[in-house]
Amino acid sequence: MLRNTRIILAIFFFIGATLLFLDFTGTIHAWFGWIAKVQFLPAVLAVNVVVVLGLIALTFLFGRVYCSVICPLGTLQDIFAKFGKWSKKNRYSYSPALNVWRYSLFVIMVIAIIFGIGSIIGMLAPYSSFGRIVHSLFSPVWQWGNNLLAGYAEKIDSYAFYPTEIWVRSLGVFLTALITLAVLAILAWRNGRTYCNTICPVGTFLGFLSRFSLYRPTIELAKCNSCGLCSRNCKSSCIDSKNHKIDYSRCVSCMDCIAKCHKGAIKYTYKRLPNESLQTSADTSTEPANDSSRRNFLSLLAFAGSASLLKAAEKTVDGGLAVIEDKKIPTRKNFISPPGSSGHANISSRCTGCQLCVSVCPNQVLRPSGNPENFFHPVASYERGYCRPECTKCSEVCPTGAIKRIDTAEKSSIQIGRAQWIKENCIPLTDGVSCGNCERHCPVGAIQMIASIAGDEESLKIPAVDTEKCIGCGACENLCPSRPFSAIYVEGNERHRTI
Repeated sequence: MLRNTRIILAIFFFIGATLLFLDFTGTIHAWFGWIAKVQFLPAVLAVNVVVVLGLIALTFLFGRVYCSVICPLGTLQDIFAKFGKWSKKNRYSYSPALNVWRYSLFVIMVIAIIFGIGSIIGMLAPYSSFGRIVHSLFSPVWQWGNNLLAGYAEKIDSYAFYPTEIWVRSLGVFLTALITLAVLAILAWRNGRTYCNTICPVGTFLGFLSRFSLYRPTIELAKCNSCGLCSRNCKSSCIDSKNHKIDYSRCVSCMDCIAKCHKGAIKYTYKRLPNESLQTSADTSTEPANDSSRRNFLSLLAFAGSASLLKAAEKTVDGGLAVIEDKKIPTRKNFISPPGSSGHANISSRCTGCQLCVSVCPNQVLRPSGNPENFFHPVASYERGYCRPECTKCSEVCPTGAIKRIDTAEKSSIQIGRAQWIKENCIPLTDGVSCGNCERHCPVGAIQMIASIAGDEESLKIPAVDTEKCIGCGACENLCPSRPFSAIYVEGNERHRTI
């Protein structure tokens, strides 16, 4: 009963979290947005005291149920582990905890949070790893299926679906997600919860607390016949059946051992039996010589980090039927952070790079950065669209406070950057024809067309930018007909201004 209840709840949280990253309309967040906010690390970064204390209390009561129920990456590992069980039953075995690795990575995570090193936070955060996997690898498949339905619906004069463009927003993040998924799949298929009990800093912290949990699986010596069936089915490799001990710092309260024990020797109870003892760090700190899978995971994770050196290959079209010369991303001195982020400092210290804001951006403005300085973090670029003043979706879904919730009135007064005119690219000067696209489409009237020759009102007009009124939305950059570089582009503000 307990195991079935856990599985049902885990499936609910897993499906809900997955839909958050697959949904490109932003409507699912009205129903399941709270699932992102109850994830442990996002709640810590958002200083959501109620959620953090609630999860800590839950762990003190029932052990690491967060890892086996609420965390979607834990459920994803269980799915891969299930395939491994079909190929070979009773395949696990007890192994001592790698406490040196566990606590070292936990300390690294704490230091990264204190000093705002977002790239490290994003690499180690379990929820963010899950988000990158779903958004980078599964979302394109989801969108492709949507486009098929949209094409069919159009044939029968139905507009229940609309097509969306499928593109890789960051090659570095895509490769990182691909490698992470491959490694997780292999390790979970072979060894169960290796990531949770070796790498994950959230698992390490909650594991320390779960050593003192009120309810937990307990072995009764009087009923145990030392068959080892519990140990061979423990995906956390934390049951030492020979010595009748359970390492509660690694136990995720999955209840698999209880379901497998034919003698009823393992019970999930608050009662402390006289023979019960906890494994301490003193007897679990040694690394077995044959633990190659864990070492392989660490080396592959390091390789995934090196993928951050790759830049995204960006393409765009003119929006019509004919493909024209693609626009290229201008070289910006400062990247453009989303409205509501307050600037570079806040997003660097709080963002985990989960890609939730990127997945709901309807204008194809946000994409994960491939720059090592702010790897995974959302940045705005205007080759495919611009940041419309009436859209606040990214601020509505961020679970960490990296992008604070704003309304449309606030957004129209936030300056995230300033438009800069490039004389050498401007069509009236290069081609001798009138244009004015930037002025016509500026939503705040920050651009005026003036005579290119002072005192000659009959000369071709060129844009003049009022940097005090410009909000950096990128409409001018996106709609400029100049190719391959726009004649006007937005330079990001390190700190956002209110105008």
